[in-house]
Amino acid sequence: MFSEDILSLIPQKPPFVMVDELLFSDDDHARSGFTVTEDNVFVIKGVFTEAGLMENMAQTAAAGEGSLARIEDRPITVGYIGAVKNLEVFDLPKVNDQLLTETKIETRLLDVAIVTGKVWRNDELIAQCEMKVFTNK
Repeated sequence: MFSEDILSLIPQKPPFVMVDELLFSDDDHARSGFTVTEDNVFVIKGVFTEAGLMENMAQTAAAGEGSLARIEDRPITVGYIGAVKNLEVFDLPKVNDQLLTETKIETRLLDVAIVTGKVWRNDELIAQCEMKVFTNK
């Protein structure tokens, strides 16, 4: 189950929260932990879908940005996935799988960021992509 702290870092609210905790963040990187639960909106027949993996990556980046906003004493901004490029899904996680997700902001220009994300289950890379994220400042 997600920590109350994560809810203060991202604009999403239950049941649309796809990160449990922020494990690390700095100016360009974020790492989160997430356990797939049976009642998750992206779980179908016990499997966490591709859309859930993309949202998990986006929310990991959002949590990193939220942590930075907290440090800089500014409001949390809402981001929108504008495009997904080079999505590769090697395996879909199942209920109770624990995921480790890492994101890196490759480029920022005005209200647009290019973010790369990777999701692991144990030591196995199960998904990766590049996203164009627009923020509403």
